[in-house]
Amino acid sequence: MRRVIVDYKKLTKDILDLLVEKYPEGYGDSDIIVFKNAVGELVEAVEVRTEETVYLVKISVKLEQRMEDFMDDLEDEEISVDDDENKEIDTNEIMISED
Repeated sequence: MRRVIVDYKKLTKDILDLLVEKYPEGYGDSDIIVFKNAVGELVEAVEVRTEETVYLVKISVKLEQRMEDFMDDLEDEEISVDDDENKEIDTNEIMISED
């Protein structure tokens, strides 16, 4: 299994999906993994997995904000889709009532 360290700046939509799924309410101290990288710097990260890869996502205030923004965007998309569906239903009801 591959282990990949990812900075919040390089997060893909797939990794963000994994983060939001695993930590829907955010992550806590017990979720944080601390290790030294190849140059001896202390790194704090949270872990998400796929079948092939373990992603260690470096944590920061910006990571938390990016996760929140991503969740907000998902909610906005759901609302937009719901609004579109309601418009279609309203249009169909109007068409039916005219017949």
